[in-house]
Amino acid sequence: MIRRIIEWSLANRLLVLLATLLLATWGVYSAQNIALDAIPDLSDTQVIVKTAYPGQSPQLVEDSVTYPLTSSLLSVPGATAVRGFSMFGESYVYVIFKDGVDPYWARSRVLEYLSQAASRLPAGVTPTLGPDASGTGWIFEYALVDRHHRYDADQLRAVQDFYLKYELQGLPGVAEVASVGGMARQFQIEVDPNRLAAYGISLEQVSRAVRDSNLSGGGSVMEMARAEYMIRANGYLKTLDDFRTIPLGTDAEGVPIRLQDVAHVQTGPEARRGVTDLDGEGDVTGGIVVMRYDSNALETAARVKARLKELQAGLPPGVELVITYDRSGLIARAIDNLRSKLVEETLMVALVCLLFLFHLRSSLVAALTLPVGILAAFIVMKQQGVSANIMSLGGIAIAIGAMVDAAIVMIENMHKHLERAGPGSDYWAVARASSVEVGPALFFSLLIITVSFLPVFALSGQEGKLFAPLAYTKTYAMAASAALAVTLIPVLMGYFIRGRIVHERSNPLNRVLQALYRPALLASLNHPKRVLLLAVLLLASAAWPVSRLGSEFMPPLYEGDLLYMPTTLPGVSVDEAANILQVTDRLIRQMPEVARVFGKAGRADSATDPAPLSMLETTILLKPRNEWPPGETVEELIQKLDRAVRLPGLTNSWGYPIRTRIDMLSTGIRTAVGIKITGPDLAGIAALAETLETTLKKIPGTRAVFGERVTGGRYMDIDIDRAQAARYGVTVAAVQRLVQSAIGGENIGTVVDGRERFSINLRYPRALRDSMETLAESRIATPSGIQVPLGTVARLRIADGPAEIKSENGRLTGYVYLDIEGRDLGGYVEAARQAVDTQVKLPPGYAIAWSGQYANLQHARQKMLWLIPFTVLLVLLLLYLHFREPGKVVLVAVCLPFSLVGGFWLVYWLGYNLSVAVGVGFIALAGVAAEFGVVMLLYIDKAVEESRQLGCQSVDRVVLRQAIVQGALMRVRPKMMTVAVIVAGLLPVMFSDGAGSEAMKRIAAPLVGGMLTAPLLSFFVIPALYWSWQGRGAHYQTGND
Repeated sequence: MIRRIIEWSLANRLLVLLATLLLATWGVYSAQNIALDAIPDLSDTQVIVKTAYPGQSPQLVEDSVTYPLTSSLLSVPGATAVRGFSMFGESYVYVIFKDGVDPYWARSRVLEYLSQAASRLPAGVTPTLGPDASGTGWIFEYALVDRHHRYDADQLRAVQDFYLKYELQGLPGVAEVASVGGMARQFQIEVDPNRLAAYGISLEQVSRAVRDSNLSGGGSVMEMARAEYMIRANGYLKTLDDFRTIPLGTDAEGVPIRLQDVAHVQTGPEARRGVTDLDGEGDVTGGIVVMRYDSNALETAARVKARLKELQAGLPPGVELVITYDRSGLIARAIDNLRSKLVEETLMVALVCLLFLFHLRSSLVAALTLPVGILAAFIVMKQQGVSANIMSLGGIAIAIGAMVDAAIVMIENMHKHLERAGPGSDYWAVARASSVEVGPALFFSLLIITVSFLPVFALSGQEGKLFAPLAYTKTYAMAASAALAVTLIPVLMGYFIRGRIVHERSNPLNRVLQALYRPALLASLNHPKRVLLLAVLLLASAAWPVSRLGSEFMPPLYEGDLLYMPTTLPGVSVDEAANILQVTDRLIRQMPEVARVFGKAGRADSATDPAPLSMLETTILLKPRNEWPPGETVEELIQKLDRAVRLPGLTNSWGYPIRTRIDMLSTGIRTAVGIKITGPDLAGIAALAETLETTLKKIPGTRAVFGERVTGGRYMDIDIDRAQAARYGVTVAAVQRLVQSAIGGENIGTVVDGRERFSINLRYPRALRDSMETLAESRIATPSGIQVPLGTVARLRIADGPAEIKSENGRLTGYVYLDIEGRDLGGYVEAARQAVDTQVKLPPGYAIAWSGQYANLQHARQKMLWLIPFTVLLVLLLLYLHFREPGKVVLVAVCLPFSLVGGFWLVYWLGYNLSVAVGVGFIALAGVAAEFGVVMLLYIDKAVEESRQLGCQSVDRVVLRQAIVQGALMRVRPKMMTVAVIVAGLLPVMFSDGAGSEAMKRIAAPLVGGMLTAPLLSFFVIPALYWSWQGRGAHYQTGND
């Protein structure tokens, strides 16, 4: 069949060239319009449920809101985890779904189950869904800066909330624009309880009067002078004077009692649970652009920047927009880096062909078919929806060497045919003969490389999402090269390989190779057992690097920016969090490598950010690497930063923005490794966390460890004395109303000012609620009208309690965060587990689970344990389908383990750990090594067959040996060209330091190392094994070698 395809292509060469031109045009269009991103979206499908319960403590939020919701959502189809976060005044529930679940289907199912749980929630509490964004949706952040201090913080916040936010939120691809930092304006009514008592007015009456005075409405229409007039009554409160004149009633003499008689009215900042800082210079107002699920990050960021540029003219004079995070920069750097590597690899391929063949037009055959194969891969990527990112373009980068292997062998074979045919021969006949001779075997060997990579598709979880694009593109590129090998390449050979063909022996490089290889090959045939013994020893030598290689899930992908996430002790106030944030940001900004620092403490106004005040989050924009001190690495910079911001009470954690958010979503742990503690009681979880923290600090490689103080919050408890309350006729509800409204502050309405909206808050003055003594003096009205101090009917005390309550799948949870350095992930966790198992005793009902990237590592390791054997079996099956001889299958299979030796040694020498990326590299190496064996056997079988045709059907040992030598020598030039092309193609990747290079180096390292041992084994071990196997059946004949 392959022979007929080659002959048809040569007979219809103009049609083949036209089809190639159309394919290339389509590929260029696909490459220009394909979606671009930095890395594949590794986040799980998530649905966030956010519920506001203003003024309530975390324990009450947990009991009344979070627990009813999580228990209901546990049975949502496809859900793998339900995580609850109960904080002051708010509840967050994250429903994580298994791979492949459509996010919009997931949202509809969550809504269905929420409707069932609505009846179990407190009155007036309504859960809402968060934005339809993935875990990596934070693609762009900005800040409003008033460098001349002309405007108040609430004015800048109003610009963000009611101008920029609405303008950006309508852009395609934007799911949400979350405001962060600054101060939102609020109309505050501070009532004097003594005046209320003097006038006999209750707090409820004041609240009702304000609501009744803040109404607008309309009637019907009326007709006057043949025109229609719509009737409206304007009653919205707009100014402070409007508030002051609100009537509350009249006194005994009929004099109106106005709000200003019993209260002080002012505008002030609304209570906030998040603050920001820019470059250590103080609080700023900012915005976070959250991208919609499955949108194009680069296009969305470009739209946002273009719109912000247009909106700049509408900002107040002197206010400027500062970009504090932009993922499009990372995307552009990553894509440009890989594009340049693809160009470099293509040039290297052409150069290698030129050096070995001394024929420029022959080099062009390989150089022209390579971009066609790449463009064909882009076509399938575009149709499938696979974005061009670090991994998908990396798949093409590591496939380039193998892609041109067929072209190299076919070109080299035609050179041999032309050398034998001499001048004046029919080039098309030579092209046909040479292509048909090796084409079918080459097509099958490329198919082996293609199919051997298919098990990567069986990876699931984060590793599957990360490497599926790479597997897709490598498979597409190899499939395209296999198709081009039997269609386009024979045609191009007929057109280009003409004129004077330099004989193989005329090339000094080839002469050197032949001179070195021939005596070594003869020696290996003379002593096949010694060759096999050396091969076994070489294989055994791999035990040394393998035993010393560490393990990790994935190497850190340098994103060009850093994320600093220290944790403070719980119970920190907003002002203190802002002070800590400013100090740390100022210290970081002083580093010469840092371009900008944007810090956040607490949470933004988004369901995607359930951060407590004790969690700081600082995005560090770094300068280009060429502006760093010479030779400084990212790890050295992190160590320097860590030393600079070691402050009392802070536990540091360093990472990258995208990677950290993915980890937080998938496992709940924001560090590379952590421990989840589950149990029935928060106090027990807190005690166990402190014990684990003490134990893990002693483990070598621990940079920082922090066990969450889940009971470290501070409370002022008001315990109602029911006997005393009953004596005065005071109900629990009356006490709760006093606490919630007068002390805590209650939002009782909204001021409508054009397009802007501001809340109205009713409460006591700060002087009456800033200490335990003043709170105890707060008055409660009894049914008889008597004012009773709160301290009379209740006991006030200071107590500890939870600052935040976490749960997972209905169980209370606490986290221990670990930041490690100088050790591999797998080795560290093994040592830490042993220490925990021997030194920490778990109370009944409690459990711990190692999480973070370690959980992903374990999942990937289990997959690899059966994926790698499956790959080997698949390759063996394909070999049998090709050879139909078990002996030859065994011959190639025996050499596969030997080819991996060089890969292990190079990975060890470079200091890499075993990871999923390294495993993928070894899978790719297995396919290439199998292809080497197939082509070597092709040449040897061809030489033996020619010997049979020249003589008789039976071949004696001398002739067999000569045929093996002749076949192996024929393979020297194409084999060394293949090795040189693969190594030269991967060298730009190995020496790259751009975005995404960390992962690509680890994939390329096994291939480069394998190219050192795989050729040696195919050059010597396969001929020696072939000689030992076939030589037994050959008869002896007198004669000399």
